[in-house]
Amino acid sequence: MAQQKFALVFIFFTLLMDSIGFGIILPVMPDLIMEVSGDGLGKAAIYGGWLMFVYAIMQFFFAPVLGNLSDAYGRRPVLLVSVAVLGCNYLIMGFAETLTLLFVGRIISGIGAATYSTCNACIADTMPPEERVQYFGMMGAAFGMGFVIGPVLGGFLGEFGSRVPFFATSALIFTNLLLGLFLLPESLKKEHRRDFELLRANPFIAFREMSRFKVVFGLLGVIFLYNLGHHALPAVWTFYSIEKFNWSPREIGYSLGFIGMLMVLVQGVLIRYLVPVFGLRWSGILGFTFTMVAFLGYAAAPSTWVIYVAMIPGALGALASPAVSSIASSQVGPDQQGELQGTFASLMSLASILSPPIMTLMFGVFSDNEAGIYFPGAPFLLAAILTMMSLGLFVRTTQLQTQLNYK
Repeated sequence: MAQQKFALVFIFFTLLMDSIGFGIILPVMPDLIMEVSGDGLGKAAIYGGWLMFVYAIMQFFFAPVLGNLSDAYGRRPVLLVSVAVLGCNYLIMGFAETLTLLFVGRIISGIGAATYSTCNACIADTMPPEERVQYFGMMGAAFGMGFVIGPVLGGFLGEFGSRVPFFATSALIFTNLLLGLFLLPESLKKEHRRDFELLRANPFIAFREMSRFKVVFGLLGVIFLYNLGHHALPAVWTFYSIEKFNWSPREIGYSLGFIGMLMVLVQGVLIRYLVPVFGLRWSGILGFTFTMVAFLGYAAAPSTWVIYVAMIPGALGALASPAVSSIASSQVGPDQQGELQGTFASLMSLASILSPPIMTLMFGVFSDNEAGIYFPGAPFLLAAILTMMSLGLFVRTTQLQTQLNYK
C-alpha cells in the first residue's frame, strides 16, 4: 500500500513537472528564439510554430511505440526513460546556440513524450475501475497547477536570462527522476505483459487494433473531435483577447492563471465528489455540455467580465476527459492499457497538428476589418460545434456500452 501511494505521488509530480516545464518557458521562448536566430519577433513566431509542429508530429508517431513498449516491458522503465529524455530536452534547449539544436531538442522530446500516457496506464494498473476517474482527474489537476506555477516562475527566472528557466526545469525533472529511480515500483505484473510487436506500434495499426473494441473506437473519435475544438484556446486566446478587449500581457497572464486555478479546483477536488453522484456517463455528458457553453460564451462575449464568467463552465468541462479515459480503460485488458493510452496520446497529437492552423486562419479571416463579417470569436464558435459533435458521439458510444454490458 505504501508503494502504491508513492507511485501515485510520483505520477502526480511527474505530470506537475511536465506542466510547469511547458509553462515556465513560455515567457522566454520568443527571446531565446530571437537570440539564436538573429531574427525579429515575426520570424521568431513562425519558428515557434514549427517547433510545436515537430514536437506534435514526433509524438503522433512515437506515442503508440512507447505505449506498446510499456505493455511489454513494464511502465517503470518507459516512464523513467521518458522523464530522462524530457530533462535532456530542456538542457539541450538551454545550451542551444543555433535553431538546429532547438529543433533537435523538440524532436527528442516528442519521441520520448510518454509521461502522460504512461502515467494513465499506471493508474489503470493500480486502481480498480470505479476509482480511476478521480485519479485521472488528479492528473488534470497537476496540469492545471503547473499551468499556474509555470508562467509565473518563468517570468521571474527570465529576469536573470532567457536560458535560466530551461536549466531550472531540467533540474526539477532530474530531481524527480532520481526519486523515481529509487522509489517508483513497477505497476504492471509480469503475467499481464505481452510481447512487443513493432507492427502494432504503428499509429495507424494501433487505431485498427483499438477498432476491435467498439466502445473504445467510438471514444477515440470523441477525444479527437474534442481536442480539435479545444486547441482553439492555445491557438488564438492571446490574439483574440488583444483584438477584442485590448488586453495587456499582464491581463492575459491573469486570465490563464485564473483558468488554471479553476482547473485545479475542479479536477483535484470536485471530480471525486461529482462523479460518484452523476456516474461516468453523465459526468462526460455534463463535461462536454459545459465546454460547449464556455466556447459559446468566449465567442460572443461583449466584455471582459463575460469571459471570466464563461471560464467557470469551461473549468467544469474538465469532467469530460477523465470520464472518457475511465470508460475506455475499462474496455481493454491489463496487457493493452499502454497501447490504449498511447493511441489516445497519438490522436491528441494529431489534433494539435491540425487544429491550430484552422483556428488561426479563421481568426485571421474574421478579424480582418475589411472582411464581410467581423467576428473574431469565430474559432470558438467552431470549437463549440466540434464539442457538440463529440458530445453526440459520446452519447451514442456510451449507449452502445450499456447494450454490450447487458448482453
